[in-house]
Amino acid sequence: MGGLRFRQIHLDFHTSPDIEGVGADFDKRHWQETLRKARVNSVTCFSKCHHGWSYHPTKVGRMHPHLKFNLLRAQMDACKEMDINVPIYISAGVDNVASREHPEWRAVTWDGRYMGWAQKVLDPGFHAMCFNTPYLDYLCAQIEEAARMFPENNGFFLDIIHQGQCCCRWCMDLMAREGLDPSKEEDRQKCADMVLLRYYERATQACRSVNSKTPVFHNSGHITRGRRDILKFFSHLELESLPTGGWGYDHFPVSAKYCANLGLDYMGMTGKFHTTWGEFGGYKHPNALRYECAAMQAFGARCSVGDQLHPRGRLDESTYEIIGAAYREVEEREPWCIDAKNVADIGLLSYASLTWRKGRNDEVDDGAARVLLEGHYLFDVIDREMDFSRYEMVILPDEVDVDPALEKKLTAYLKRGGRLFLTGRSGLKPDGRGFLFNIPAETFGPSPFSPDYVLAREDLRPDFTRSPVVMYVVSQRIRVKRGRGVSLGQVYEPYFNRDFRHFCSHQHAPPKPRPSGYDAGVLAGNVLYLAHPVFTLYRRMGAVAYRQYIEKAMNLLLGDARTLLTNLPSSGRVSLTHQPRERRHILHLLYANTLNRGGSGPGGRQVEVIEDLTEIRDVTAEARLPKAVRRVTLEPQGIEIGFEKAGERVRVRVDRLKCHQMVVFHE
Repeated sequence: MGGLRFRQIHLDFHTSPDIEGVGADFDKRHWQETLRKARVNSVTCFSKCHHGWSYHPTKVGRMHPHLKFNLLRAQMDACKEMDINVPIYISAGVDNVASREHPEWRAVTWDGRYMGWAQKVLDPGFHAMCFNTPYLDYLCAQIEEAARMFPENNGFFLDIIHQGQCCCRWCMDLMAREGLDPSKEEDRQKCADMVLLRYYERATQACRSVNSKTPVFHNSGHITRGRRDILKFFSHLELESLPTGGWGYDHFPVSAKYCANLGLDYMGMTGKFHTTWGEFGGYKHPNALRYECAAMQAFGARCSVGDQLHPRGRLDESTYEIIGAAYREVEEREPWCIDAKNVADIGLLSYASLTWRKGRNDEVDDGAARVLLEGHYLFDVIDREMDFSRYEMVILPDEVDVDPALEKKLTAYLKRGGRLFLTGRSGLKPDGRGFLFNIPAETFGPSPFSPDYVLAREDLRPDFTRSPVVMYVVSQRIRVKRGRGVSLGQVYEPYFNRDFRHFCSHQHAPPKPRPSGYDAGVLAGNVLYLAHPVFTLYRRMGAVAYRQYIEKAMNLLLGDARTLLTNLPSSGRVSLTHQPRERRHILHLLYANTLNRGGSGPGGRQVEVIEDLTEIRDVTAEARLPKAVRRVTLEPQGIEIGFEKAGERVRVRVDRLKCHQMVVFHE
């Protein structure tokens, strides 16, 4: 993992010009002792904040009007004495100091509003800047100045990297030169793409103006799947993912499972806050942070926790007691996490990676990932450029359009014995008439009924019902060619769709007593297709019946190829990693209950939280490993436990699991 350290702090310091005494309470000894007790070994400190103020003397920008000394230098010197790394933070995409001096540098929408948090003149908030204006020159000069002033820095963190479809005077001129029509969204986006690429080139050069090996990370709040053209400007990846801040607890593992295959070191980034960034006096329960840091390590990442320094410059002791509780455990686990590679049976071809302008959440990918996480499958999230041959099965979820190049790659994968799991529109020809991949079924287009019902064949039905299950998203009508393919169940249609002419009861009409004649899915050799967009369905509705139906279909296709089986509850999480040098596999078992709280009254918001870490007992796991196992230990406790062999499989039982346990299989 190169130079990335395991126990990092991202120390926000966005400070209003109306607050006096900035940095007045900074105390070197207190700073060092607080970080030492919390086991911190890297702190990202501020050169320039969102407000636009610098926290050191500057000839380019503006030093905070109430700062009387070089705060960044004091912080860096204090850290370096303790061998704590200090990457430098610079706000790139927003800058209220620059916007007030040069309002013409602000990003402007096509209909004449400002972009960003503050779209109106009287809105409180930060001002989004356009990278196509002279602001980019100003920003790069600030970066270069910081690189010269602090040559011992451990990299640059450039924040709020976004270029919207701006129509400022400079962008209008650029579109005119390039023959683009600003009245067309696709042309405005082309302009934005050109501007953003130029930002990446120039800002990265500025970061490395003193040292060509300086680490650089450009933060956009999410690692966009499929956006490979910009990776050359990154030395590593930082996966911003505050579960309580809107990302949720499933965002990080999915993001990590994609980034693990990009060839860059990466770390997770959560926050100490109860909600999200900018919260003074908000404290996450220590158990939540313990779980989040354990999950980062389980999914192959270093750890970073976001904090916000009080304007007076003194670290909050309560915050670092909470962080320390997590980081002491992180430190103990580090030997089993260094250079550990993820083991996966399944490659989830990300729908978002094919349409990378989407935001951080996509219901198709999110639904598929939740099924895989809750079903304890070993999987990677992949894009079309990655190697499919590594996986026993590749999933194309719900909406994947297969172009000729992707079809060729998938066909080659199937010829080598790979398995393909398709749902919804995935696997259909571009015109929707017929299947790719020689699937033996006729297609009849989307169903006119919504919802409809599925009665899966007996071995695919949910454990708790033998009746047709309502499906709330439109299916594709298919009919299996008997003798060539195997039907996976029958679709039942409602008496009618609900409208003003006819309706039944509170929601929808019941199913007719006889099946429609259309099939719920088809199995043909190493290809399985389900007619409903089941992953979207699961993300929207969360019905356990859906998940069991999908899991049983996946197990039917995977057969004995599944590496790991466990009796963990669905809220548990697993990963299996391999350390070749140490000749061992590490099974990470994670368990915590998340709860939605809050959300009522003015200003209320619903927050997904972890408070209690409940101990569960008698967790069993069965793993199919490539080499014989000599012994099994629980780490970091160093306790050897018994195991059973059954062919290539090794069975173990963990008596007690609380939050996180590593089970190490030694070759």
